[in-house]
Amino acid sequence: MAEHLNTRRNCGIFDVSHMGRLIIEGPGRVAFLQKVLSSNVEALAVGRAQYCIIPAPDGSAVDDAYLYRFEEDRYLLVVNASNTDKDLAHFATIAPAYQCTVTDITGASASIALQGPDSEQLLQTLSGCSFITGPKRNDLNTRQVEGRTVQISRTGYTGEPIGYELFLSNENVVWLWNRLVELGAMPTGLGARDTLRLEASLPLYGHEMGLDPESKAIPVFAVSLAKFAVSFLPEKGDFVGRKALEEQFAAYQRIVAKDFCDIAVLPKRIVPIALVDRGVMRAGMRVYCHGQDVGWVTSGTMVPYYQFNGDGPEATPTDATGKRSIGFAYISSAITKDDTVEIDVRGKRLKAKLTTRHIRQDLPPYVRPVL
Repeated sequence: MAEHLNTRRNCGIFDVSHMGRLIIEGPGRVAFLQKVLSSNVEALAVGRAQYCIIPAPDGSAVDDAYLYRFEEDRYLLVVNASNTDKDLAHFATIAPAYQCTVTDITGASASIALQGPDSEQLLQTLSGCSFITGPKRNDLNTRQVEGRTVQISRTGYTGEPIGYELFLSNENVVWLWNRLVELGAMPTGLGARDTLRLEASLPLYGHEMGLDPESKAIPVFAVSLAKFAVSFLPEKGDFVGRKALEEQFAAYQRIVAKDFCDIAVLPKRIVPIALVDRGVMRAGMRVYCHGQDVGWVTSGTMVPYYQFNGDGPEATPTDATGKRSIGFAYISSAITKDDTVEIDVRGKRLKAKLTTRHIRQDLPPYVRPVL
């Protein structure tokens, strides 16, 4: 709880070196990435990053990932740790048709996430430079910090409007970690990283992507974030799973408009959910609507939040805190935000509500809870 709250008000530092890091280079690198990723790689400029899906032919996700272009002639693809070997095997079936190489540098490199309102100031102090990256999410830069090379991206998995991911060599990671902690960053574990991503409504592979509790593949567009990760522009060309994803997207648009004629394509969707009654939701708990079993909780926990001394852009967090149980549910696409739902918590059905978000991120430097 303390680590979560500190990240929201100050700055948390996370060791995320477990994440898979792959380098893609060679003359066929763009064509290959266009084939195996859902995003429009050709549009990715040097100094920018983009969220993407590694789609399967059936329109489910092999994985979700982040693509970084720090340099003109090579790309860094960060994938989920548990999927690294699977992703490499998937790429190996396609890469031979392209003039490119995919190199796993996970063990030969390191990565740190620095997240929260104070993260930019800490990096400015450490580097002696006011310019860290551009001001937009997904901006990248490479800096010399106390004589050591650090690749910096304005990205993260916490929902913080100010946050960075840092990529560097193994030999320098302990130095960087210690220096940032000396400057005030709080070491923060993966448990807090999970509660922060849930508060930000960010999906996790193995929960909101991959297979559902019945071992059925979850369609990519069951997750609303997919609309930012998939490109159907003509210049994108054909890619793995394109036809299935186009069908899903058409169904998604109709469902959002409350037209359920294509609901068989997307029978269930992943939606943010919050308990109204007192209790704690957990993954695997059943969700009910009008007495009918309509799906499952895919992720759920108790998260803390700060109370603010107002509602305007100048409001700041007070020392007063609260707690709430939030998560994601994979439920029938026919259910809307206005429907009343319940979660079976240890044999008792507790009232819950569907929502579009758990936090506001539009008034930096602080994230504000949506209660």
